[in-house]
Amino acid sequence: MEERLPKGTLGGQAVIEGVMMKGPKSYSVAVRKPDHKIEVKLQKHQSFGDRHAVCKVPFIRGVVNFAEAMVIGMKTLTYSSSFYEEDEIETKADKLFKDIFKEKAENVIIGFTVLLSVIIAVALFMMLPAVLAEIIGKWVKSHIWLSVIEGVIRLVIFIIYVLLISQMEDIKRVFMYHGAEHKTINCYESGEKLTPENVARHTRYHKRCGTSFLFIVMIVSIFVFMFITAEQMWLRFLLRLILVPVVAGISYEFIRLAGRYDNAFFNILSKPGMWIQKLTTKEPEEEMIQVAIISVEAVLYGKTYVDAVNEAQGIGVSKD
Repeated sequence: MEERLPKGTLGGQAVIEGVMMKGPKSYSVAVRKPDHKIEVKLQKHQSFGDRHAVCKVPFIRGVVNFAEAMVIGMKTLTYSSSFYEEDEIETKADKLFKDIFKEKAENVIIGFTVLLSVIIAVALFMMLPAVLAEIIGKWVKSHIWLSVIEGVIRLVIFIIYVLLISQMEDIKRVFMYHGAEHKTINCYESGEKLTPENVARHTRYHKRCGTSFLFIVMIVSIFVFMFITAEQMWLRFLLRLILVPVVAGISYEFIRLAGRYDNAFFNILSKPGMWIQKLTTKEPEEEMIQVAIISVEAVLYGKTYVDAVNEAQGIGVSKD
């Protein structure tokens, strides 16, 4: 009988016309290209937790794993989008950038993009609600109620943001691949064989989803930010920024426990986050499920499997 990975080991992300899956020692990305062939790539990966013991400490590991997930997610997203980019003329600025950073140019771009994404997310989902709460604070004097109002504003902004981007055609397809990713992981963790028919029967919602993580972050932030009682507005904003890693660390521990234990307590607490997934996941087509299955099996069976899949389609053998 095939030895299966422990529950909670597999994680993933939808990319452009594809799915990324991450296991304990590697991650894969399978993309259905414009010619309808599925190209799969496998990359060995050693997490910070495996290299540095401190990165496995509860609450710290949440921040570290979130940062790692963002970097890997951006890399695989860039890789998948490369199959659908139109030919562009290289500008002098592009050439200068590559001349300066040489082979590290792509990593620098990814690092800058991740940093910019974090700044925008903090500004939109942390600082904007805080500013609006400061305005409302002229009429609401209760510190506790003001924290609750700020949390509600944060959640409303997040939902509006998701609803707006979900109207984009490309994003709709990404959300369908997101559903395929969840269904495939659910099928694997249930012990069933990975076939399109088996996968299709499973739910498109998952307790360890990034959407649920963001929802928990918003809820946890309400309670953490209640402890901010500084009189100066600038200091209150600064303390919110400083406490973001604390919020992320607590939220990660909850998601981790919820993903490992299937009991009434965690199931009830996970429900609101899974309801939000109704917005960020859609029912996938069978060809999307096929891509997700290949991505999972690439992590399970390694380079030999990846080369066999690519060779069968005339794509070639990977060098890594």
